Amino acid sequence: MTVEYTLLTGGDTGQLEFVGVGGDIDGQINPTLTANPGDVVKITLINADRMLHDVIIDEFNAQSDQFSGRDEQDSITFTADQVGEFVYYCSVPGHRQAGMWGKLVVGQPSAPTVTGANIVQHPANGPAPVGEREPQTVQVDLVAEEVVGQLADNTSMTYFTFNGTVPGPMLRVRVGDTVEVHFRNDTTSQFPHSVDFHAATGPGGGAVYSNLNPGDETVFSFKALNPGLYVYHCATPSVAHHIANGMYGMILVEPEAGLAPVDREFYVMHGEIYTEEPFGTQGYVHFDHAKMLAEAPEYFVFNGAAGGLTTDDNALRANVGETVRLYFGVGGPNFTSSFHVIGEIMDRVYDRASLTSPPLTDVQTTLVPPGGATIVEVTLDVPGRFILVDHALSRLERGLVGYLLVDGDPDPTIFDGQLTAGSGH
Repeated sequence: MTVEYTLLTGGDTGQLEFVGVGGDIDGQINPTLTANPGDVVKITLINADRMLHDVIIDEFNAQSDQFSGRDEQDSITFTADQVGEFVYYCSVPGHRQAGMWGKLVVGQPSAPTVTGANIVQHPANGPAPVGEREPQTVQVDLVAEEVVGQLADNTSMTYFTFNGTVPGPMLRVRVGDTVEVHFRNDTTSQFPHSVDFHAATGPGGGAVYSNLNPGDETVFSFKALNPGLYVYHCATPSVAHHIANGMYGMILVEPEAGLAPVDREFYVMHGEIYTEEPFGTQGYVHFDHAKMLAEAPEYFVFNGAAGGLTTDDNALRANVGETVRLYFGVGGPNFTSSFHVIGEIMDRVYDRASLTSPPLTDVQTTLVPPGGATIVEVTLDVPGRFILVDHALSRLERGLVGYLLVDGDPDPTIFDGQLTAGSGH
């Protein structure tokens, strides 16, 4: 039997995506195509946005020509001689990463077996403001947990975490507080772990008191002497290995009077992941120490997973007219971030997360070093999808992307025009 499908590039959506034509897939974005084992499959691609495109399915060695002329078309034809789920995509650099891909399902494949825990820290999970109060003792509970987590679709790895997420919980105190840290290394761990607070004044930032074997626990304390936003991380050798596998987080030390109120706050951290297997490999992937020493990561991530802040569950959400504050840090271990929100200007940037220096104003992109942080405030004037990136933009194609989704009424006096195809925004 021959099954035929027709796809448009972009159509009138203005996005980098495939649009189904005819039959059950008519009008669907990146439709799922189906076939039975042994079927001959013909997929016709029609260019509707005058950009360079093709369509490829690697497993069947099927690839159309690349073409950019309006209404130009080409087809791929192959025999579906494998059962499973296969990705069709555009191979023009950046197009797949921007959303130009879908699935071909042949037969009734078994459900993917490569799954892991959701380790992505939700960006809205931060604690409430401390505000103006007298100093006190604040108890912090941290558990070192080694978790097989979901790195990407059908790809998992072993993460080192604080409390099961990447980053670990955002902690919040005020200057002058005594932070009492209750730290435990879970009995299921294979490695010793510790915690180093950049907000602490003392050897190892606490690591000298907290290097624990599996099953051990301890309590130590430090006084928060300086306001600011500070990274904490595991400091057990190889320190870079433990950080690369996700063992980092941040603590906010508010000034005496607290921080000015905003409508929403978000917590985002940038990291790198080093795997033996190439980027995009499905299955369980393994940490690669040599790649880490060579500073050659396979993945760049926000909050632990490739594209982890682009899903409906984890995207940042706000409304027109609101002011949002982003607590942004770099776990690392190696790369500096050129943090940028596409389509927005940062009203205020507390550079290096200093809360005792005047903020920078009207900033497009801000540098954040490994083990560093910044605080960014943005007022939202128009609706749409605003993309969080490192402006070293090739990293986007290695998984480093997040979405800030803004609802509300448009304001044509601020932003107006006719939608053009293929922007990917």
